[in-house]
Amino acid sequence: MRNLTVKKLLPLIVALIGLGLAYAPVSQVVSLWGMPATFWVALGVFLIQWIAFAFAYKFQTEKFYDLTGSLTYISLTIILAACCASGSLMAWILAACVLIWALRLGTFLTIRISKSGGDSRFEDIKPNFWRFLTAWTLQGLWISLTALGAWIGISLTTQAGMSWLSWVGLAIWTAGFIFEAVADQQKYDFKQDPANRGKFIQHGLWSISRHPNYLGEITLWIGVLLIVAPALTGGAWVAVLSPIFVTLLLTKISGLPMLEKKGLERWGEDPEYQKYLAETGVLIPGLGKGKPTV
Repeated sequence: MRNLTVKKLLPLIVALIGLGLAYAPVSQVVSLWGMPATFWVALGVFLIQWIAFAFAYKFQTEKFYDLTGSLTYISLTIILAACCASGSLMAWILAACVLIWALRLGTFLTIRISKSGGDSRFEDIKPNFWRFLTAWTLQGLWISLTALGAWIGISLTTQAGMSWLSWVGLAIWTAGFIFEAVADQQKYDFKQDPANRGKFIQHGLWSISRHPNYLGEITLWIGVLLIVAPALTGGAWVAVLSPIFVTLLLTKISGLPMLEKKGLERWGEDPEYQKYLAETGVLIPGLGKGKPTV
């Protein structure tokens, strides 16, 4: 009974965390209907996920999960920029960074899932209402926290120009974006070749990092923070949670740990894979070489 209650409350708790953090820069961002613009955007994030969940649960499908996430980023960033960006170069650059990233990643993930026919992550949770709802709500938290720094920068009441640190941040974002896109495409092309069935990728960017796509993802959100950092004051500094959240999510929770464990299960006894682990950094080239502890 207690476990059931926790499962029912978890989506609400997750949503409240996201909304609370989005409310933090109340004195630094544009106010709409008595609330910070970032709060309304975060509320929109969760509402979109819950509406999509209703259809996903009814038809027992996860095929538009990633697409919904991407469209949420795109639609709400456009709305926020139209309402709050004014003539700020920094705000429009931040909006462009989010839109370009979301369009690229969303398209890539949608094509990938359409080719594979489904997402194995959801096989066991789709039939369970509360677990499936929690998955959709967690996507809402991922969206609202990941984009929080950019959304704060877009909606600041005092719009600042691009400082030297902002331009450095844009360069870092660009490098991270390209790194992630190239890594994703290399792995996709590798998997499309029937000759590689059952094998692991170890060429291109994957020869210097076991997870170069994650490295690119973390790097680009650090870049976003650096773009907006010179303009942050007070509660707006909650923006630093964006790259911290992305880093923890990918390295400690849902990304790297699961893939490292899966790799050991599939190729752990393969001498070539053991050599790959010993010679290739887990994330940053040259660092974290060796068999992972999972």
